[in-house]
Amino acid sequence: MSSIFDLQIKVKPEHIDILGHVNNVVYVQWMQDVATAHIETLGVGLKEYLEMKHAMVAVEHHVQYRKAAMLDDEIILRTWFNDINALYSFRQYAFFRASDKSLLFTGSTKWACIEIASGRPKRMSPTFIQAYQPLDIDTDPYAFTIL
Repeated sequence: MSSIFDLQIKVKPEHIDILGHVNNVVYVQWMQDVATAHIETLGVGLKEYLEMKHAMVAVEHHVQYRKAAMLDDEIILRTWFNDINALYSFRQYAFFRASDKSLLFTGSTKWACIEIASGRPKRMSPTFIQAYQPLDIDTDPYAFTIL
């Protein structure tokens, strides 16, 4: 079983768009950033991908923007796995403003396992399957008690 992973960041000027809030494409970058940080802590990060000669790549994103994030906001990027099978892992995201615990963003990504050299789909190795286990169904990833 995997766990919830949090990464705290601060909104910088380069994240802000012409409307004065975090640009929508920044949230997708943050999805990638927190997912990468999470897999590194699980011991199956980019270095291990290269050693195993296969990797997980994003094939589908779903996003929902709920509230705007502004310059200098402290943001908690939260992620967890919610499902896995032989070819795909499914990751969820919830981003919160730290000061008032407002839910700013939710999203999900379907990740596919590929062979790096060919780019072709590959069954996940036991290493991936063991590391990328879904969150226990009794755990509420939106609960503030685990922030």
